[in-house]
Amino acid sequence: MRIFVAGLRKLIGRPASVISVGLLVGLLGLIMIASATVAQDPDGPPSARNARLLVTFPGAYDLILSFMFGLGGLVAVIYGAAVAGSEWSWGTLKNAVARGESRSRYMLATFGSITVMIAVGLAITFVLGVALGLLGATIAGVSTAGLSDAATLERLPAMIGRGWFAVVEQASLGFAIATLARSQLAGIGAGIAFYFGETFARIFLPDIIKYMPFAVAQASIDTGGGGGFGGGGGGGFVQALEPDTALLLVAAWLVGSLVVAALFTERAEITG
Repeated sequence: MRIFVAGLRKLIGRPASVISVGLLVGLLGLIMIASATVAQDPDGPPSARNARLLVTFPGAYDLILSFMFGLGGLVAVIYGAAVAGSEWSWGTLKNAVARGESRSRYMLATFGSITVMIAVGLAITFVLGVALGLLGATIAGVSTAGLSDAATLERLPAMIGRGWFAVVEQASLGFAIATLARSQLAGIGAGIAFYFGETFARIFLPDIIKYMPFAVAQASIDTGGGGGFGGGGGGGFVQALEPDTALLLVAAWLVGSLVVAALFTERAEITG
């Protein structure tokens, strides 16, 4: 618990924590405001009518969550890699081991801190996203009556919980990659390459890619509720797994990534 709390204090002050949330909120704000501007004419072309749907609640909830859990997964990979890589390049892991801390316990507690920071970041993004959606609706001149739609509000907690778990799984991949590389920059670069490599490979190997970490993360959030949460469950080239099956695979990838990171840390030579 002591390592976990210390990790939280350390991450709160890290620029990467602020930048990650700022990036998500900033891009989401641009999408909302741009959609609202285009949607101001209700009798405009189809593109204007489609843009109007993006700032009309309860459908706007779909856009906010899809964006959070879509781009948020890539941001989480980078964030996990940045934190894990800094433990090696900044020498904080070495100092902790010198004090007698368990290597694997230290790394797992550090990742535990990351999971909390991800939850906080997603919560901030969601709240600000809803506020931006209301602003967009005001600019576009559409009703906000759907903000309190009972059916949508009932399924939001489950969707947010699934989305958080999927984003944490993707952060664990960046965390494990940076640990294996023992480098912040190498971990971030490899994590991004893995993310986009899997995306492109869906075109050629759909039956294999649907079991890969980013595809199962997306599929675990797509419950077929008509909202499109999570970006469509793996893309048009992949026949996505059932959400509950995908959720089990998300857990498997998460545990596997942490086990690899912990075992490598236990056996690695710490120098510098």
